Amino acid sequence: MDSITQIVLGAACGEAVLGKKIGNKALMFGAIGGTIPDLDVFTSRWIYSNEIDIMAAHRGFSHSILFSVLGAFAFGYLFFWLYNRGKRINSTQRKNWILLFFWALFTHIILDSFTPYGTQLFLPFSEYRVAFNNISVADPTYTVPFLLCMIVMMFFKRNTNRRKLWFKLAVGISSAYMLFTIGNKFHMNTKFKKSLKAEGIDFMRFSTQPTILNNILWYGIAETERDYYIAFYSLLDKASTITNWQTIEKNHHLADLEHSDIKTLKWFSSGYYNFQEIENSSDLQYNDLRYLMVDKSNENQFVFSFTIYEKGDRYDAKPFMGKPPSDDDFKTFINRVRGVK
Repeated sequence: MDSITQIVLGAACGEAVLGKKIGNKALMFGAIGGTIPDLDVFTSRWIYSNEIDIMAAHRGFSHSILFSVLGAFAFGYLFFWLYNRGKRINSTQRKNWILLFFWALFTHIILDSFTPYGTQLFLPFSEYRVAFNNISVADPTYTVPFLLCMIVMMFFKRNTNRRKLWFKLAVGISSAYMLFTIGNKFHMNTKFKKSLKAEGIDFMRFSTQPTILNNILWYGIAETERDYYIAFYSLLDKASTITNWQTIEKNHHLADLEHSDIKTLKWFSSGYYNFQEIENSSDLQYNDLRYLMVDKSNENQFVFSFTIYEKGDRYDAKPFMGKPPSDDDFKTFINRVRGVK
């Protein structure tokens, strides 16, 4: 999920492991641990020069279970060595720091696996991207109560019952909301599947996920032999089924699907992608169809798009093409959340 959420979750891990011993400083160290996996955004650019490789590297090894274990020992030993000196000698144990970093790293990758982006939990043994698609990459309903409870908790001394209460509220409210999103995911799967069958769409597979910043408006995409069918549905919609499906051509014939870089793009998007020709150019626009704008009148409604081009025997990508939503896009989005079409 977003960086603020991961910082808050990491801080909660710090409180759970070392809060009673070192107070609010545990939150800071936990927050550091919760941030570490996402540093692959920077390290991938040190390792790779190809934009497709850089894109694929995010949520890679730093988001694996193995990294959580190895990183727990590495960072645990390092931070214990840095902390355990002067007046602080013997105030903590090495195993406390190893546990702190393990939970900060491990909960980070587990939380990310609930989002649609996908997380390679099993690297280096498998490149399978775990994505449960039940919560958006940024959802204030999950983050804000969690953050506020943690802030209030900081004002109480480390061994007081009030501090424990606010910590339990922070973890309890966020966990309860996560359970709601999981249940909502099952509900939306049933809703979209029922609607596809009612429309007579002969689909091979389909996927659903919440739209950004909420868990009310959901997006579904179904794959057929030649096309994709997409639609949005809000919990506040009056209709019991979805009838306004939009068709998007695959256009997979525009690229060499056997090329390793195209296979990477297919893997990255979980197979929900298409290509568009660019006028007066041999380049192609690659669109990840898991992320679309709500406004169907927008001809370039794809949020996650790249221009790809041949570079020697490889494909590379030009800078990200996605544009921030306009005021009209935002109004349309809010209306759809409210169930207004």
